[in-house]
Amino acid sequence: MLATALSCGPTEKKDPAVISLLGKPYYEPMRSMQAQARLDTNLAVAKRNWTADPSEDNYIWYGRRLGYLLRYKESVDIMTKGLTKFPNSAKLLRHRGHRYISMRQFDKAIDDLAKAEERAQDEPLEIEPDGQPNKLNMPLSSLQFNIRYHLALAYYLKGDFVNAEKWWLECMKTCVNDDLTVATVDWLYMTYRRTGKNDEASALLTQVKDSMNIIENDSYYNRLKMYQGKLVPEDLLKVSVADLDQAPITMATQGYGVGNWYLYNGDAEQAKQVFEQVVAGEFFGAFGFIASEAELARWENQ
Repeated sequence: MLATALSCGPTEKKDPAVISLLGKPYYEPMRSMQAQARLDTNLAVAKRNWTADPSEDNYIWYGRRLGYLLRYKESVDIMTKGLTKFPNSAKLLRHRGHRYISMRQFDKAIDDLAKAEERAQDEPLEIEPDGQPNKLNMPLSSLQFNIRYHLALAYYLKGDFVNAEKWWLECMKTCVNDDLTVATVDWLYMTYRRTGKNDEASALLTQVKDSMNIIENDSYYNRLKMYQGKLVPEDLLKVSVADLDQAPITMATQGYGVGNWYLYNGDAEQAKQVFEQVVAGEFFGAFGFIASEAELARWENQ
């Protein structure tokens, strides 16, 4: 997130929030006073609720609020405590799996999310409340969607594109609106391109229409339009958003797509430069940021 002249947050060096796949430590950032106050207030409420009633939902919300502050280890610790009390909770496994992705621990994420899928797959779709509401304050995704989405993502980030494809296809079955469709189609398209399934990738883009009603996944929609040839890569690297706190995550998301575009089209050096531009950014929790790290780490290990 962007720091401003009036900023607050950690004033002393703490343990890093995460060590990147490239070995770089990242710390909880300075934030605007308004953003920090909002996050701190929400965490205080969640902790108070959990202390008064350590229910499954209150374990989840306490862990989620810690995660939004990028305090990932604490978030995982709370979810783990919750799972000792509610060992069959698909929801706790789903959220801990998400945070394992944030911590770059993909195998642990896969283990949690696979277990969550087993426990939730036969249940009716359950809308999942948002911790960071969209502009309409309307939750869009279900527990089942989020389990499959994050499971596919963990495989993708690990470089296991075969299993990633399997779970993106399963995720498609839970897409009930345009936002979920563009998010899933985008990652499935990239997975197809990584495995040389270019015909399948091209066919997938026919699902992307100019008339789609996108509420929160504009960056995925922009990436898909770039793949369709309706936007050029440079358009996606010129990030302009009204909310400055959203600029780093938008850059990470759109930038990763641009790097992939160059990679698919045979310009590995330009792809690498864009991935490096992404990881030079500030929002290290963004999936596009983590994916760019993964690409660069694979380069280093070749």
